[in-house]
Amino acid sequence: MTSRTPLPVAAPPAVRRFAAGALGRSRATLVGTALALIVGAVAGLGIPGGIGWIAQLLADRADPLALVGPLALLAACAIVGGLAAWLSGVLLAHAVLPPLGRLREEVVDAATTLPLAEVEAASGDLVSRVTDDVEQVAEVAQGALGRLLTAAVTILVTLIGLAGLDLRFALAALVAVPVQAITVRWYLRRSGRIYAEGRRAAGRRAATLLETFAALPTVRAFGLHDERAARAREASAAAAEVELEATRTMTRFYGRLNLAEFLGLGAILLVAFLLVRSAGADIGQATAAALFFAGLFNPINDALGTADDLQRASASLARLVGVVDAGARTVRGAAEPPRAGAVELQEVRFGYDGVPVLGGVTLVVDAGAHVAVVGTTGSGKSTLAALIAGVRTPDGGRVLLSGVPVGTIDGARRARAVAMVSQETHVFAGTVADNLRLGAPAAGEAEVRSALDAVGASAWVDGLPQGAATRVGAGGHPLTPQQAQHLALARLLLVDPAVAVLDEATAEAGSDVARTLDEAARAAIRGRTAIVVAHRLDQAADADLVVVMEDGAIVEAGAPDELIERGGHFAALWNVAASRHDVSDRR
Repeated sequence: MTSRTPLPVAAPPAVRRFAAGALGRSRATLVGTALALIVGAVAGLGIPGGIGWIAQLLADRADPLALVGPLALLAACAIVGGLAAWLSGVLLAHAVLPPLGRLREEVVDAATTLPLAEVEAASGDLVSRVTDDVEQVAEVAQGALGRLLTAAVTILVTLIGLAGLDLRFALAALVAVPVQAITVRWYLRRSGRIYAEGRRAAGRRAATLLETFAALPTVRAFGLHDERAARAREASAAAAEVELEATRTMTRFYGRLNLAEFLGLGAILLVAFLLVRSAGADIGQATAAALFFAGLFNPINDALGTADDLQRASASLARLVGVVDAGARTVRGAAEPPRAGAVELQEVRFGYDGVPVLGGVTLVVDAGAHVAVVGTTGSGKSTLAALIAGVRTPDGGRVLLSGVPVGTIDGARRARAVAMVSQETHVFAGTVADNLRLGAPAAGEAEVRSALDAVGASAWVDGLPQGAATRVGAGGHPLTPQQAQHLALARLLLVDPAVAVLDEATAEAGSDVARTLDEAARAAIRGRTAIVVAHRLDQAADADLVVVMEDGAIVEAGAPDELIERGGHFAALWNVAASRHDVSDRR
């Protein structure tokens, strides 16, 4: 049976390997970034040094012209520091944005290759990962990483500057280090769990909301407003509680860092007082030392505070890498797509979430044959179609296309062997022509026009504001469901598969639109093997073979006239349809 399992989350070692590999490709750019940051940090040291110089000149009652030197130093430091900050920002963007772009692509690629049952079971969580989690990683990659590098370089250069003034100033600054180290260790032990739970809570909240929005007709029909609202409140409250816990932990974290700053600055001022009093240092040095350490407040907080950012990003990255790793473990077909159209099912079994739907189905379809699959609702027709098209993977048995297991065919080229048009067709954002070329990117205008003509869609497409160049889909010109189906059938012609699978791909009976789509479907399957899930029995009248399904099994198969004469399951369905005038009585 198909089991529904949550999407995996990568272990910390896998996350570190992924991050190291991604940044390793930008090693040279990161080195350039570090060099620019060092230049900026050294320029930053000139500012407290210049202020100390001015303080000493004032204490010595020096000539006003003597201020030209320190003022020129301050101006030069400001200019160099600004240029270095600009350059480091540009280089860092070049270092982290390409890996981030590749991460997005890898997650999407992996998600499209995962078994459909896994994606359906965790659709809300998957959406949360490719939106919220990518945003978290992007924010850290573009912001926190730069702050961490800047802070680390500034701290190192400043400590060197303190030691240059007097080694005792640098030693006094180290008083803050034990408190900072204990604080960071305490924080890391707690925040990892909090942020991992926060990402899971966000995923559950997204899943709850998406499920509610997707089922709005059912919610309204059965008066489930209060029940769904309660679920949304519960999921939102759980996510908010985790955020509040994270905020409380962060507040305690920064409070302890402020204590470390107080101890360090107090030690610096005490040493400065003693040194000036004993003539071991002058006022300018003491002023510069105090300003040096005060200037460390923000860099130290940035460096230690990025622990918070890195914890959040690590939790998000673990969820993204989990999807990438799951996609890498998914067996991808590499076999050439066969051009012949024979179809064979060998003892195929399949179920949804532990509930069996198909049990040991065996079927042989000759190349070029047209097969109609009929049966009552829930008999397994659409599931059979999805398995033949390779949309779903059987739990047991094999689906063969001209002797080749459908799951072993190269996924990117599988449509050349088998393509499916279902009842619900998605219209992608882009032009009409773009939607038609999805399966045949190299198709020219003449080929697009030929496909539209063949299915009878040219008239209404030409009536659009810009014809086939009209933008449709999200934000574009709206199409009716019937027009979307019409495009899907034209797309099938452009793809030109050996096997076409139509799962209730035309409208209900009794309308001109239905007849138009029926004609389009006949044009789309002409000259190829066709598996048609028929929602009207008159669609089965012209089939070479009719397959009747009940309770996940094939209970009858044969030519339509033969089955009617036999008086079995198909004949019973036909008689019911004839009594409603849905079909003409052929007997």
